[in-house]
Amino acid sequence: MKLVKHIANLGYGSRKQVQGMFREGRITDADGEVLYADDKVEHDAIRVDGEPLDPPPGLALMLYKPTGYTCSTKDQGRLVYDLLPERFRDRDPVLSSVGRLDRDTSGLLLMTDDGQLLHRIVSPKARLDKVYVAELAQDLRGDEAAQFASGTLLLESDDKPLLPAELEVLGPRQVRLTLHEGRYHQVRRMFAAVGNHVQALQRVRIGGLDLGQLQPGQWRQLQAADLQTLFGAAQ
Repeated sequence: MKLVKHIANLGYGSRKQVQGMFREGRITDADGEVLYADDKVEHDAIRVDGEPLDPPPGLALMLYKPTGYTCSTKDQGRLVYDLLPERFRDRDPVLSSVGRLDRDTSGLLLMTDDGQLLHRIVSPKARLDKVYVAELAQDLRGDEAAQFASGTLLLESDDKPLLPAELEVLGPRQVRLTLHEGRYHQVRRMFAAVGNHVQALQRVRIGGLDLGQLQPGQWRQLQAADLQTLFGAAQ
């Protein structure tokens, strides 16, 4: 791929704007030598304004999404893309969230521009558990764990019962819930079905990958070892 197209696809600007960057001498190699649009240079050797290029296509990252942010490129208000380098929302292929967390849910969000990886993660065949910690409006009654584990709980507007889920009680109004499927607003709807209400919700793990040392609003690129960890728990 030509350098102009490659750099434009990473979100640095339109092809015309990137051509202008070449003319201005802003694109160099690792030694500071000015590059030209028809040069053949490896990705890792390219610098823009002295800084290494963003990761090439195939990027995967994990983000600690705070509450108040939406997993969208078009909604009004704060978006998860606001927490990333501005160029990331203009990448081609597009950087997409792997599933969603609603505006009022915080925690682990995966994002990638690798379509095959995205489908591998969301596929039921991957068997990637999702673990949430929920704060409830009312004290637990005591029978919720049995209901969630039964495999018979039917959510409003659904015609198929939920798969069994594991509930761990952390306090009178705090629980850890492990899901083996992903339905729309599933955790909130599960507690609504047993007469309670989720006041705060955080996703703390997907497969074998957890938030680690990330703080709200922080992100980091996933390496091959992270993906092995992600899928390892299901293998």
